[in-house]
Amino acid sequence: HLVCFLVFFLDGQVRLRQPEPSISKAQSKTVYIDCIVEGVRNFQTAYIHWYRHVHSKGPERILYLGSGKVSYEEESYGSKYFSSKKGTNVCTFSVKNINSNDEGIYYCAYW
Repeated sequence: HLVCFLVFFLDGQVRLRQPEPSISKAQSKTVYIDCIVEGVRNFQTAYIHWYRHVHSKGPERILYLGSGKVSYEEESYGSKYFSSKKGTNVCTFSVKNINSNDEGIYYCAYW
C-alpha cells in the first residue's frame, strides 16, 4: 500500500491542504493526490513543488509545476510522476504503477 500525507506550508495568507490525509492503493495502480491551494494570486502561473519524504532519508523534491510545464528533479521521474492544475486552485500529483518502494510522505509546497 502507498501512504501519502500532506504537510502544511504557510506563507502569509497562503494555505495548502489535502482533502484526504492518507491514501492506500493496490500495487500496479496509479494514485492521485490533490493539493488545494488557497491565497495564491495567479494560481495558473504559480510554482507548486512536490516532495517525497522517506523515513530513512530527508525530503526530496520530485518535480515542480509552473505555467503548465512540469520540471523534474531527475529525468527518469517523468515516467513515474506527473502533476497538473485543475480549475482555480487544485494541483494534482500522480504516481504511476505503484509498488512498495513508493511508500512515503508526499507533500506539496509553494514558494
